[in-house]
Amino acid sequence: MAADLGELLVPYMPTIRVPKTGDRVFKSECAFSFDSPESEGGLYVCMNTFLGFGREHVERHYRKTGQSVYMHLKRHVKEKATGAAGGAIPRRRNGKVFLDLELNRDFNGEDYEYEDEVKLVIFPDHFEIPLPNIEELPALVTIACDAVLNAPSAYKKQELESWDEEIQVSRHARSLRQLDNGVRIPPSGWKCQKCEMRENLWLNLTDGAVLCGKWFFDGSGGNGHALDHYKETKYPLAVKLDTITPDGADVYSFEEEEAVLDPHISEHLSHFGIDMLQMQKRTENGHHTDNNSRPRVSEWEVIQESGMKLKAVFGSGYTGIKNLGNSCYLGTVLQVLFSIPDFQRMYVGNLQRIFDYSPLDPSQDFATQMAKLGHGLLSGQYSKPPMKSELIEQHQQKGVSPRMLKALVSRGHPEFSSNRQQDAHEFFLHIINVVERNSAGSENPSDVFRFLVEERVQCCQTRRVRYTQRVDYCIQLPAPIEAATNREELLAYEAKRRDAEENTWAPPEPVTARIPFTACLQAFTEPENVPDFWSSALQAKSAGIKTSRFASFPEYLVLQIKKFTFGVDWVPKKLDLAIDVPDFLDLSRLRATGLQASEEELPDLMPPIVLPEDTRDNSMGSMDSPEIDEAAVMQLAEMGFPLEACRKAVYYTGNMGPEMAFNWIIAHMEEPDFAEPLTLPSMMDPGPSTSNNPMGATLLGNSPPEESIAILTSMGFPRAHSIQALKATNNNLERALDWIFTHPEEEESDALSDMADTEPNGNAFSNANSHSDSTLSPDREASGPRVKDGPGRYELFAFISHMGASTMSGHYVCHIKKEGRWVIYNDHKVCLSERPPKDLGYIYFYHRLSSS
Repeated sequence: MAADLGELLVPYMPTIRVPKTGDRVFKSECAFSFDSPESEGGLYVCMNTFLGFGREHVERHYRKTGQSVYMHLKRHVKEKATGAAGGAIPRRRNGKVFLDLELNRDFNGEDYEYEDEVKLVIFPDHFEIPLPNIEELPALVTIACDAVLNAPSAYKKQELESWDEEIQVSRHARSLRQLDNGVRIPPSGWKCQKCEMRENLWLNLTDGAVLCGKWFFDGSGGNGHALDHYKETKYPLAVKLDTITPDGADVYSFEEEEAVLDPHISEHLSHFGIDMLQMQKRTENGHHTDNNSRPRVSEWEVIQESGMKLKAVFGSGYTGIKNLGNSCYLGTVLQVLFSIPDFQRMYVGNLQRIFDYSPLDPSQDFATQMAKLGHGLLSGQYSKPPMKSELIEQHQQKGVSPRMLKALVSRGHPEFSSNRQQDAHEFFLHIINVVERNSAGSENPSDVFRFLVEERVQCCQTRRVRYTQRVDYCIQLPAPIEAATNREELLAYEAKRRDAEENTWAPPEPVTARIPFTACLQAFTEPENVPDFWSSALQAKSAGIKTSRFASFPEYLVLQIKKFTFGVDWVPKKLDLAIDVPDFLDLSRLRATGLQASEEELPDLMPPIVLPEDTRDNSMGSMDSPEIDEAAVMQLAEMGFPLEACRKAVYYTGNMGPEMAFNWIIAHMEEPDFAEPLTLPSMMDPGPSTSNNPMGATLLGNSPPEESIAILTSMGFPRAHSIQALKATNNNLERALDWIFTHPEEEESDALSDMADTEPNGNAFSNANSHSDSTLSPDREASGPRVKDGPGRYELFAFISHMGASTMSGHYVCHIKKEGRWVIYNDHKVCLSERPPKDLGYIYFYHRLSSS
């Protein structure tokens, strides 16, 4: 028999590989579905690519690749028989199988037992070889099988790589010297001993000095007095005061220059009168409350509808998404997207075509992974009701795991690729960008969100105006606290809070600001001052105001409430507010009208670019360094940003300070030339020739990245025009989009001249004077963004809510209206909503009402 098996495998030996370091072994989930070894058909792992496939999809992979040998993994799970000994070791058929395999649920508990079955399957005849079979299999095959079974799964390996480095115990913790100087730290009312800072305060664990921290990229802010104190005294450990809880605290070692663990932190804090076990605890909202006091009903309870007997729902469209650990921001956004017919049609309606034409590694194909998730959510296959009615109360669906899609869409992104909590709004824009990038030449479902905003800027001195347009996908509505209907109550609370802070009392019960939605909408449409406005009529800086209107209305309108702001410590904080968001919304009165007969346009002139004195005399176009606030540059560089990027940030924000430059960096850090040296175009060369223009080679010589071209063409712009725009803007996508609108398609000679002369101006568009109904048709051939304009009347169909004090922490859930009833999606749990908390939402989704 051994010889027979050896001979049987001889033709396939060249295709059987042993996993090497760096190879990913997908042995817990199918690349096309959510089948796993626990599924009825088990999982087939290709012994060449190490991709996993469910029973329905393994044949497709065989036909496409010709790979014949697969390892079949099957886990048999069953409840223990009545009377089985509690805690008994689960039975296994084989002792060395399925190592590092993730499970959909904990089957290793006392209530379940399992048997693992492994075999090699040879296609197309489905010849099976049970494992282990060391005596009868060739040595290479045995080694390869053992390596696959012992390899960490692709997901576990990725998670280990994405987690931050583990914090180590400080070498000073055990032998820390503490001065017996009688210092006692009050429970609140702290202030830096060397300045007026009341935020980001650190307690030195040697002498009890309370001092402010330094401004770091992680958001903490201060004047660096804690570090100065260490340099003077060499006292190494400090604890951040507002992080102390009964569970621990954030400790930093100045000598070791990193965050550390202090196993003796309770003892060290008690030296200064801080009893960690008896101290006041924090509620979910971040406010101190006495252990004996009765806290108000928190937003966590209201948003999750805790305390209510919610009825679980199952079937198509009612499948949950498992939380991978701080991935609820992703799950809520994807639930909403796949409730929209355009996304359903694009990815689920074209499922078979997408799967059949997927690349050899479908785990790396965006369309495949979107189709996989969409099918998982909409098929009902992974959301089945319990078999026995008496188990309904205990039965919960498992949900589908978005591991493969998350790994793909977050790859290379510094935040989304981590396991930290993120902003759902930022992820929404990110996933829309990925959809755009992967929809070149095909249907683009994100068209339903795209619309144009008309911005009207007026010079206050000359009263002349300029109209521009910009593409957007989401409206950010301000939340004017001053418009709160309970303003007196808020003022009284603020007075009590200040008194408590000054007298180190417990803070008062917080008050939620109740703001009318109409006030938010009014604040959005109010004129706003334009900072550093340059009037082309005066050819000088002047006062300017800007108003915004809808140049087109999208099919699906997304509204984000600006609930988050930056505190003095640079950490995003959430405003405690509630807004009466309406079910029906009519924005028709906010449609843009364009240039009016009584208005006079500002001249189409660009502000002068400040150049060094010797530029005019240098035939090679070389330039000295422009005037830049080097102190601001160094402050940004200390955060870890590239020096040249910091110089550009300070320059392009007009030396307005590190805060403005910091915002510029965040907005431009993903651009390909982010860290390249600052270069300014010469204004002395009017033609396209590159002989005297140092930027000429960049503008005209380099071919733009195909990925950037695809993004613009997916938005409906002609390919040739997109290439011209990218070349004219040094391959900067945002500026290229503006360039397209300021430069309608022209003869090539004129376009080349324009490329040499033009410096894009923010979000400028040249077609502002045309009526939106005639210029925004998706069928129009001329250059322009593809939008689906229509009436401005909408109905609310979904909203995403956030619980917690900042976007860097907390939890997201979403409510979606389906079949006339509101449904709450809380990770893998899907239930009918009893009281949808529409006033506490963060992102709202409206669909357009028909004109009938």
